[in-house]
Amino acid sequence: MKVSVVTPNYNGERFLKAFFESLNDDSEIIGEVIIVDNASTDGSREYIKNNSFNFPVKLIENSQNVGFSPAVNQGIRKAQYEYIFSLNNDTEVKKGSIKALADLMSSDDSIFSIQAKMLQYDNKELIDDVGDEYNLLAWTKKTGENHKSEEYTEVCEIFSACAGAAMYRKSLLNEVGMFDDNFFAYMEDVDLAIRSRIYGYRNLMCPDAVVYHIGSATTGSRYNEFKVRLAARNNVWVVYKNLPIPMKILNFIFLFLGFFIKYMFFVRKGFGSTYLSGIREGLSTRGEKIDKVKFESRNTKNYFRIEYRLIINTFKFLKK
Repeated sequence: MKVSVVTPNYNGERFLKAFFESLNDDSEIIGEVIIVDNASTDGSREYIKNNSFNFPVKLIENSQNVGFSPAVNQGIRKAQYEYIFSLNNDTEVKKGSIKALADLMSSDDSIFSIQAKMLQYDNKELIDDVGDEYNLLAWTKKTGENHKSEEYTEVCEIFSACAGAAMYRKSLLNEVGMFDDNFFAYMEDVDLAIRSRIYGYRNLMCPDAVVYHIGSATTGSRYNEFKVRLAARNNVWVVYKNLPIPMKILNFIFLFLGFFIKYMFFVRKGFGSTYLSGIREGLSTRGEKIDKVKFESRNTKNYFRIEYRLIINTFKFLKK
């Protein structure tokens, strides 16, 4: 059993030494590491070309920054192996983690993705993300953020894997569709997870696979104009693309409240106009850029399951 590691890179040279050194511990299961470089200017490409590694490293050099989603898709298309480990460059992987993901993936054909337990790089006892949950308000929430790592010791089902450290099956990506290139970055993994659920597949978290994550290494901060605008736009696209009309009607009031509350939040953060511009862009371009998931009656029960999960996630969020 071999795994293809796919990592997009943009000016991440400062992370690459520790990134590759951590992968050396799992070199027996790594069939290849594919680095998709988005026109870095910091010496990233030279570092990869001038160093030797314990596994084959393929470098795809883009002439411009095409974004996270297109870069990962480029790597997936080039991958030789069925199991694809999508991994951010600002991470270090604990020994045995990739094998743990692959072993769990091979245990059940209904598994679409498996997320590693992502811990905070600067405080390795605390969770960064063990799965993303999406709710009726169209909000995505990191599961377990800032909780103790020891609170998550069992394999569990999650709504969506975070593509910063998640394993996928290439054959199922070919069936469901890969990351949407139009998203560029942000929400692309939630969009993919909803599609996988429409097809009846499952997404899990594996606690035995541990990845230490720095976070916001490319964009530089938790909130900035770039992230706020893209996330707002992409959230509109997620709803438009994946929810059939009956679900949109049923959930309209919650969706409206979710977007409105987010707007008020960003007004206080100084990004109100940026958030609105993202919403407007999402609404004005949805028909032009986004292909809706075709409704098929055979998937009706899966839509009910998704709606149920959205309701449960909303109650969980409101209780906190």
